[in-house]
Amino acid sequence: MQNIFKYIVVGRGMMGSAAARHLSRVSDGVALIGPDEPKDAANHNGVFGSHYDEARITRTIDPNEVWARLANCSIARYADIERESGIQFYHETGCLMVGPERTSGHPYIDGILNAAEKLHVQPELLNDAALEGRFSYFGFEPHCEGVFEARNAGYVNPRALVAAQSAICRKQGVTLIGETVVSIRREGDAIVVQTREGERYHADRVLLAAGGFSIVESLLPRSVDMSVYGRTVTFFEIPESELSVFAGMPSLIYEPRDTADHIYMLPPVRYPDGKTYLKIGGDPDDLRLGSLQELQQWFRSGGRESVRDHHARIMRSLVPQVDVGRISTGACVVAKTATAYPFIDFADDPAIAVVTGGCGSAAKSSDEIGRLGAHLIMNGSLEGEGYPVSFAAHFA
Repeated sequence: MQNIFKYIVVGRGMMGSAAARHLSRVSDGVALIGPDEPKDAANHNGVFGSHYDEARITRTIDPNEVWARLANCSIARYADIERESGIQFYHETGCLMVGPERTSGHPYIDGILNAAEKLHVQPELLNDAALEGRFSYFGFEPHCEGVFEARNAGYVNPRALVAAQSAICRKQGVTLIGETVVSIRREGDAIVVQTREGERYHADRVLLAAGGFSIVESLLPRSVDMSVYGRTVTFFEIPESELSVFAGMPSLIYEPRDTADHIYMLPPVRYPDGKTYLKIGGDPDDLRLGSLQELQQWFRSGGRESVRDHHARIMRSLVPQVDVGRISTGACVVAKTATAYPFIDFADDPAIAVVTGGCGSAAKSSDEIGRLGAHLIMNGSLEGEGYPVSFAAHFA
């Protein structure tokens, strides 16, 4: 009887832990299954999570109204999650979005300002001189403008966010199981979840929230059809003696004229090794991953040297005070869907659903995406949620 549940959520990342929290607020009999973070990633032969990190950008302003709503609904619950769990994960450093000035005809800044107006947000608009005066550590190309969102923006610590969601899950009676799921199948009246460790768990309904690993063929009778790409993030170590130079640095999204040089950057953040790093991301090309083996090999690799060198070149002019010799990389993935929105939908079986496909925008929005997944698996549809788009999933 101990392996029988009403609901099982597969995947203990940001979406899965959020879904389990929302489910367990209104129901007992909830289990959350997924492995712990590996201690030795380079030699790990299991699955990985892209939340193995200390900082992801969060902001309310997004030109896409659906992604803006997903973000705003999640951000509005950050304080409650921190209070209920006792774990801080949100850091309100602000977010700076920079691109070519509007008189050049480039649409980026206009898109941000229009989105802010629709959301009733009043950010600061800064010209070249104001950017240099306010954020002197940055070296943007000439004739840029910046939009600075000071409130409800900055970064979340994804490891801490998952820990916070999980802590509340435990308080609410969720059974957390540190195993790796290899298949989800119907057997008679129940859905059976089989793990790599040889255990079998039964549930009335199952929600798959395995991020990029949701595409693994063995998980469902028909695998989720989405494109998963390897992404390299680059870390630049900042010695303690230099941290004051970057005091007050916000999160940054930079859209220069050369689109290949688009990047995002996090302010100095202390990592588990005790060192402090500036992190930069934004790959100039795509590396598609299509199988469990390719995903595992990618995470074990720690990222691509070519992207590391690309980031170092950008950093030399963007933040010239940084010593690009103190450099390292990490590997993560982005799961992109054909709709450009998350998949929150049932599979062929009305008792098995998926919530996946963050499209590179889901860390800040994960609580609302997880809530929608929980609502779907409990109520059978998302009717009445008011989103103007379909979250229908595609399967192979």
